[in-house]
Amino acid sequence: MTDDAPAEPMLALTAEIDPRLLEILVCPVTHGPLVYDRERAELVSRGAKLAYPVRDGVPIMLPEEARELEA
Repeated sequence: MTDDAPAEPMLALTAEIDPRLLEILVCPVTHGPLVYDRERAELVSRGAKLAYPVRDGVPIMLPEEARELEA
């Protein structure tokens, strides 16, 4: 491997979440489904009205780290 590979593809991977992971993840509060908001890099639980951040492709599934959604 060479070091001349562009860094852009790696940046794209960090903003994404594996669809297989999304299929098995549930909200830790309601145990309901999550929807990935790519623009905000968050997993949204409509039932709990919380949005969990995704940092470097890793979902942070802690309620205290979640952002409350407006009603």
